Amino acid sequence: MKYKLIIDKDAEEEITAVVHAPSVLTEKIENLVHSFSGADFIFGYREEEMRKLSFCEIECITILERKVIAIDTRGERYILKDRLKELEDILPTYFIRINKSALANEHRIQRFKAVISGGVDAIFNCGYREYVSRRCFAEIKRRYDVV
Repeated sequence: MKYKLIIDKDAEEEITAVVHAPSVLTEKIENLVHSFSGADFIFGYREEEMRKLSFCEIECITILERKVIAIDTRGERYILKDRLKELEDILPTYFIRINKSALANEHRIQRFKAVISGGVDAIFNCGYREYVSRRCFAEIKRRYDVV
């Protein structure tokens, strides 16, 4: 397989892939291209502070006290102005839905842990813990079975 990248500030951006047949790799490339909005950050707010949060430093986005909250790698919480559904559309494909009110950066999930009630929690590198719904957990398992 060959790979070629041409950087030309004057040319219109275009991505072309020539393949023999569709595969998991071509599907991932297509998802990446379609999900890329040109920005790799969002703004988060806390008290008097506004901070640029890069997607890779966000561990989880959830709803707490009727507000959309981003939790970063240090466990700090930032209020986001966008709704969860809007964020789901602009975030990279490594953000996965783990329940009705939370999106997780799958690269920042440390482990999944069964809880006494029969459910599963996602435990993030920063120590934050979020419930994973049965439906979403089944989808996550299917996602990893394919790989």
